[in-house]
Amino acid sequence: MEIGFWGAAQTVTGSLHILRVNEHYVFLDCGLFQGRRAEAYERNRVFPVPPTDVNAVILSHAHIDHSGNLPTLVKQGFQGLIYATPATRALCALMLADSAHIQEKDAEYLLQHRGEHIEPLYTPDDIPRTMARFFSIGYGKPIQIAPGILFRFRQAGHILGSAQIFLELSEGGRTVRVGFTGDLGRQHPLLFPPPDRPEPVDVLIAESTYAGLRHEGTNTVRQHLQEIFHSVARQKGVLLIPAFSVGRTQEVLFHLNELANAGELPPMPIFVDSPLADEATQAFRTFLPEFNTTVQHLLMTDSDPFDFPQLRFTHSVEESKAILRERPPYAVIAGSAMCESGRILHHLKRHIGNRRTTILFVGFSAAHTLGRRLVEGEKRVRIFGDSYTVRARVLELPGLSAHADGDDLLRYFRLLPTSTSIALVHGEPSRQEILRRQLQQCGFERVLVPQSGEWLRL
Repeated sequence: MEIGFWGAAQTVTGSLHILRVNEHYVFLDCGLFQGRRAEAYERNRVFPVPPTDVNAVILSHAHIDHSGNLPTLVKQGFQGLIYATPATRALCALMLADSAHIQEKDAEYLLQHRGEHIEPLYTPDDIPRTMARFFSIGYGKPIQIAPGILFRFRQAGHILGSAQIFLELSEGGRTVRVGFTGDLGRQHPLLFPPPDRPEPVDVLIAESTYAGLRHEGTNTVRQHLQEIFHSVARQKGVLLIPAFSVGRTQEVLFHLNELANAGELPPMPIFVDSPLADEATQAFRTFLPEFNTTVQHLLMTDSDPFDFPQLRFTHSVEESKAILRERPPYAVIAGSAMCESGRILHHLKRHIGNRRTTILFVGFSAAHTLGRRLVEGEKRVRIFGDSYTVRARVLELPGLSAHADGDDLLRYFRLLPTSTSIALVHGEPSRQEILRRQLQQCGFERVLVPQSGEWLRL
């Protein structure tokens, strides 16, 4: 029995880990790697195991860096099942179709405007075949998916449908218990129940994105949002918010809805320039019973926690282009969160050189992405191959993150026996080193930071 680490190893993107049990291969996640275009394309095209040899995929949640390469896997011959919670399956149907559409449109744009020929990893025609491989299973229900491989989902508290994965692996008379946190939510998530306690395991594959860092509280985040919106309104500027269309956008809307209910938003239009975000928000409404008690209480007085009078969703390309003719002040929430694709790039092209523009990052940007370069203060960046001077104000609001912070992670790990072996993934090396030292101080003797391509014998 072995665990292989491939994606999200010493980085925060392209989640993919491999189990080999009784000569069966199971993938934990199958996400898109995001970063430099040529490197990303190659890494997403090549799998560590031939797709025809993979027996199953267990999916932690719907974010593209965890699910977005499933159509490539199916396109290359995968014939197994993809196990996911019902909400994750519903969101993937939207997100994978959107990912395919974006890849096609970006390829068309680059060919038309730059003369570059980029072959999409997959197209919309590949999505029905991918969704046909999904098998839904609820939290806490054990299921055997191959000889010697039994697993169950537990609540992860990260986004709608997100799950921790706990497995019992048996081979040659030996049984090993393995856990995978997926992306772990905060101790007090904004919208969802907190993560379930971890089950006792021999090996835990654990995310480490915000190790050593502490998020701001909900009230502080909401106050910062209010101040930023009023500042943009006073300057008659434009506020651009790159955000995941699923999860982060709904959290931002929830905060803005609360501000609007309290009369604390300035009178400026707020556009969600993402058909996917609109569809995902509707899906969120379908699964409202899965939300936490705070949201359930709000629903007694506010029938829709994601809508308020100033909010406008756009769908067509024409509606998106019309925003550019809007007279400031206004705000735009659009994907992608790391500014690697999607409609946010067109708004950045138009406004990044204006000193009255504010770009607000509400989540993590991986290394080598445009989002990271902006956050790190680069003054010249390339968008669709053209160079632009950055005069816009760039801000971060990490308190909006749906990831566990450093304190949340340590609180979670302390619920495990110190004999547990822990493999840290989905984090940058500097963060992982901080967490490794902290865990060793807590008494965990075996804390690994695996490299991509490394295998761990169980």
